[in-house]
Amino acid sequence: MQNIQFYQDAFTAHLKGFTKHKEPASLYSPINYILQLGGKRLRPVLTLMTADIFGSDSKKALDAALSIEVFHNFSLVHDDIMDDAPLRRGHETVHEKWNLNTGILSGDAMLIMAYQLFENYESKTFQALAKLFSKTALEVCEGQQYDVDFEIRNDVAIAEYLKMIEYKTAVLVGAAMKMGAIVANASLEDQNSIYEFGKNLGIAFQLQDDYLDAFGDPKTFGKQVGGDIIENKKTYLYLKALEFSNESDRLQLNQLFSSNPEDLSAKINTSRQIFESSGSAEATKDAIQEYTHKAFSVLNTINISEDKKALLYDFGNNLMHRNV
Repeated sequence: MQNIQFYQDAFTAHLKGFTKHKEPASLYSPINYILQLGGKRLRPVLTLMTADIFGSDSKKALDAALSIEVFHNFSLVHDDIMDDAPLRRGHETVHEKWNLNTGILSGDAMLIMAYQLFENYESKTFQALAKLFSKTALEVCEGQQYDVDFEIRNDVAIAEYLKMIEYKTAVLVGAAMKMGAIVANASLEDQNSIYEFGKNLGIAFQLQDDYLDAFGDPKTFGKQVGGDIIENKKTYLYLKALEFSNESDRLQLNQLFSSNPEDLSAKINTSRQIFESSGSAEATKDAIQEYTHKAFSVLNTINISEDKKALLYDFGNNLMHRNV
């Protein structure tokens, strides 16, 4: 098994060959643009790493990894349209740089291109990859709809929020790993186990993202700290704070998250204080640990060497101790 940089370099080289000039340029240039904006490339790296873990040449998983990345970026193009977001990774979003219709059509094309990449595999592998992809893609759409619905609801339960982040974020991490196992012809039991490992790690990752959004270091986080508070997002931190707070703090938090005051720093600071004093911040850190441990417990059931289990453990541990 190689280091993370090896997989990132291999994927970047493969992506470069995929993002060549095509006509009509007005359709394909926006696709190349969003794919070349960078990002952590977490999902395709996990696909390549998993194929390697199960004894395959990771190069065989490059098209599956690329499919995951194309789909992920397709969802970002359409999410940005829904959110009317001006920036993505510090650059103009596709619909801002071009126009709304281009964002919709180029996004549609990306979804089709993601499916096309499975055609490079033999029929049994193609069928397994396509079946998993269809299930995952639909769940991501469901997760996005839950997220939209929650914006206008004041009765979101913790269980509902966890289901939303599972579908919107975590299932794609699980699928990325399972695709690597499928390409490597791992047993069905091992495919399902590595999916559970990835899914639980994905939930922990998103919960940590929620926490860092409120309490991260502005120098390293890479996004505006307090962005979720400004946007009145009902994150795990917010929901736990409502559950734990006294009536006065609960009322104040409800008022803060139903308004857009001019003094945003005061809104952020007050919200953070309530998150900490109520015990919500600590509860969120506990939940991150819980889902990380759930992921690690699955490792014991996977039919790979102890060395490879240790590498997956180290990868998950490093992911959970990030500050970006």
